[in-house]
Amino acid sequence: MESSRLDRWLWAVRLTKTRPDAATACRAGHVRVNDRPAKPATPVSPGDEVRARVNDVTRVVEVVRVLPRRVGAADAATCYIDRTPAPPPEMAIPVARRDRGAGRPTKRERRVLDEFRTGGL
Repeated sequence: MESSRLDRWLWAVRLTKTRPDAATACRAGHVRVNDRPAKPATPVSPGDEVRARVNDVTRVVEVVRVLPRRVGAADAATCYIDRTPAPPPEMAIPVARRDRGAGRPTKRERRVLDEFRTGGL
């Protein structure tokens, strides 16, 4: 088997939870194959680049192997090369946090928090 339907492949390699989810993503325009919009029946073969937005995360993968049916997660991970770019670094702004259930802050802790909030003035 040298090619497979896109929706079936997305489901088989576990990029989507269900095949209808994969088909819906394709119809909504969230999936592209080789930088072209793709329908659920678009054939994918080894060497193709698939860009799919699933659960608000854009995944970029290269097809290595086409699967005839859904397989385990370990086997599915060998069927594509993940080329998803790293997410941008989060702003490293310190945030005053307390452990959940720690109760009200003590007088000393309130002074520290107030100093932190006002910038140490």
